Amino acid sequence: MERRWLHLTRVELPGHADERGWPLRFDHCFQRVLLDAACGCCWYERIERRPAYRHAPDALLARAVELGGELLAGRADLSALNRQSLAWRGRLRSAD
Repeated sequence: MERRWLHLTRVELPGHADERGWPLRFDHCFQRVLLDAACGCCWYERIERRPAYRHAPDALLARAVELGGELLAGRADLSALNRQSLAWRGRLRSAD
């Protein structure tokens, strides 16, 4: 599962970022968004050690990989997932 995670977040998702007009480009950004979405909060509230993918429960990492597959298949909205991740982290500014 770790190998799949790393290929998905380091190669596949970044490789499609430009053509799909995604707001993210870097592996660590995809990892943040997918792990946060799988956790339903900031991943570090549920995963105590780093690297997170290595210490995540199997089911949680599997869900994050599944979400990445949904992004690739066009069944998930990366912009919405990113906004939610940033909101959980208090880094999303409200629109004026």
